[in-house]
Amino acid sequence: QVQLVESGGGLVQPGGSLRLSCAASGSVFSIYVMNWYRQAPGQQRELVASINSYGSSYGSTDYADSVKGRFTISKDNAKNTVFLQMNSLKPEDTAVYLCSLRQRTGTYWGQGTKVTVSS
Repeated sequence: QVQLVESGGGLVQPGGSLRLSCAASGSVFSIYVMNWYRQAPGQQRELVASINSYGSSYGSTDYADSVKGRFTISKDNAKNTVFLQMNSLKPEDTAVYLCSLRQRTGTYWGQGTKVTVSS
């Protein structure tokens, strides 16, 4: 089993920044993909950013068009932690942000952390 715990959410003004963390524990393999999703009230869950841990794609990242240039995903392998640095936040970024880890044994989800962008 894998456990994921997100942190770092909160209330921020438009134009501000937040850094989310997702700490993975348990049976984490060396080969995985970690993703950040978000879900706003009444909206479908949206994939925000991904980072790979293996092979020729090691460390490669991908972003939703809506966050390119503003969000950065990174990881600390030693701590099995993934970060999402969010800059130039907009009210439309308001959502619950969830991380997921996909590896050979399945896909695992955290409980989410709420981000509210409002003046």
